[in-house]
Amino acid sequence: MAVRLRGRRWRAEKEKRRLEEAEDPTAADDSPAVGQKTPRTTDIAEPGEVVGPTFLAAGVAERDEDMVSIAPVTEAMAESVAEVPVAQARAMEQAPTLVEPTPHAAVPSQLSEVRGQTGRHGVSSGFGGLDEVAIESGDYVARPVPRIIAVANQKGGVGKTTTAVNLGAALAELSYRVLIVDLDPQANATTGVGIDPRSFELSMYDVLMRDAKMEDAVEPTRMKNLFIAPATIDLAGAEIELVPTFSRELKLRRALESIAGDFDYTLVDCPPSLGLITVNGLAAADEVLVPIQCEYYALEGLGQLLRNVNLVKNNLNEKLTLTTIVLTMYDGRTKLAEQVAEEVRSHFGNRVCRNVIPRTVRISEAPSFGQPITAFDSGSRGAIAYRELAKEVSGGAS
Repeated sequence: MAVRLRGRRWRAEKEKRRLEEAEDPTAADDSPAVGQKTPRTTDIAEPGEVVGPTFLAAGVAERDEDMVSIAPVTEAMAESVAEVPVAQARAMEQAPTLVEPTPHAAVPSQLSEVRGQTGRHGVSSGFGGLDEVAIESGDYVARPVPRIIAVANQKGGVGKTTTAVNLGAALAELSYRVLIVDLDPQANATTGVGIDPRSFELSMYDVLMRDAKMEDAVEPTRMKNLFIAPATIDLAGAEIELVPTFSRELKLRRALESIAGDFDYTLVDCPPSLGLITVNGLAAADEVLVPIQCEYYALEGLGQLLRNVNLVKNNLNEKLTLTTIVLTMYDGRTKLAEQVAEEVRSHFGNRVCRNVIPRTVRISEAPSFGQPITAFDSGSRGAIAYRELAKEVSGGAS
């Protein structure tokens, strides 16, 4: 009852002010003029009304973006509504809305700094010597198997391990024999294919530091044609232990030579660093696959990675070539992802895969079950994307 009385009193006072203004137009009144929007903080809501910016000219519709609430109308209020011309009310409704510029508007100019200038990113012309790393123009050419591909990017969280595991599983579905070499001390690729770190005797640490045979460290997975050389936390110390070792950069290459020809694809999952373990992965590989997250920070440091690829090519492995760039965590709802993709494609051309990996929850959930996305949710967008990526990377080679 108290709420109803306050509502009646509010309408009575409003009608009284309207009559006073009609008799004396010069009377001072703090109420807003007809057609003037009032701030949200000054809106007075009746019971059942939506609080938001109001058009007092109509006196009927309370507007808050897309929501409309019809206020109760008395006979006296209906007379005031009739005073407003219909054309004026329609004009107010059809008035264009001013939109503030989005933060993405400045992205292209920021990304252009990475392209050909030395700015705050410390990246020189050509993404840090990219032109010297065998980047030719032309269509992507399928390479014959066997292939050794290093999945590398010194930035963490861009999808290296996810791409190595799911791309390997998708290639295994195409009847290729695939070996994943886990060089990351976090051992996420090992657990991502369902291997318990306590269930094997030899790991990549033993191969690199104790000269264990590579074939003794290889473990089968639950997927047909998919194998893994597991990692443990001991690899974290290998970075320091390798320093005084003779021919330290070629440890992995010599280990892989013993199983040459046993696998069609060897995917080397490199750690998120530019240390000796990553150099071992690059020295042992024929190709480099770089996952790039579709965000601005993913471009920072890319020049340094390509400079290291160039150094390894010139001094340790002349066959090394940057062949594949995969755009990961692509969110089509954001303009930033689209702009980053365009910037990367404009510079790297056909080295960038046509198929992008979307940002999906199912891809993030799959490792917790110890399965690749192709086994965890075979019909999901992520599984389809990695299958298409596998077809594009393999190119039908046999």
